[in-house]
Amino acid sequence: MRMLPKGLIVCLALAPIVSLAQAPLRDIRAAQIQPEAWQIVSMGNQSRAAAGAGPLQWDSALANAARQHCLQMAAAGAIAHRYSGEADVAGRAGQAGAHFSVIEENVAIGASPASIHAAWMHSPDHRANLLSPAVDRVGVAVVASRGVLYAVADYERSVPVLTQTQVEAFVAGLLRRSGVDLTGDPEDARVSCVQERLAKSSRQPGFLMLWQGSELDRLPGALVDRISSGRYRQAAVGSCPPEIAENSFTAYRVAVLLY
Repeated sequence: MRMLPKGLIVCLALAPIVSLAQAPLRDIRAAQIQPEAWQIVSMGNQSRAAAGAGPLQWDSALANAARQHCLQMAAAGAIAHRYSGEADVAGRAGQAGAHFSVIEENVAIGASPASIHAAWMHSPDHRANLLSPAVDRVGVAVVASRGVLYAVADYERSVPVLTQTQVEAFVAGLLRRSGVDLTGDPEDARVSCVQERLAKSSRQPGFLMLWQGSELDRLPGALVDRISSGRYRQAAVGSCPPEIAENSFTAYRVAVLLY
């Protein structure tokens, strides 16, 4: 077992990586952030720069999730990633309004922000979370209690919040680049997306592809294979609300009809 600097306790949680996507910034001015939390973010970004990783942007939703858990830790005394009756890190972040495809968490007790950062950097798993190129946002909370600092850092790969028409436009662009023309009306595809079967229509498609995930940067392999067959020249795209999942990872649900 790796030894940590005296007087420090750290623990981490790592959720599995799923598909990744770019996201708009949800920044907040440093002056509005808790000073101790901002010190941890700044030191983390300095270490990321030295390791060749991009800087983490502040995410207020993650910070809110981190603070709620940090208050729980301070009340309990002993640090943990989940207490009785509490959601896991993915659930807490989702409830706070974060949208993500990757979620990670480091927690610690220490004498100062610098000592907490040093402990994470000297622990291989915590260091991996902090320096991970798979994350691009961070929220940190620090609570002073019992003469020490309790700290929580939540890291995510953020996912953009897109409207139905934005999702459809994005997928339509991928289809056009694959050589398929788009029909003007997405209504049949939208109905098929909700019903999970072909909608009744005067023009029946030859193939329906329905999928759900947080990845919009490429088409599913089965759909690419169908398009590559050369049998289809037109398509319709419809988006609908994703099915409720057990976790809080952001997802999109899309139906494509091929004609």
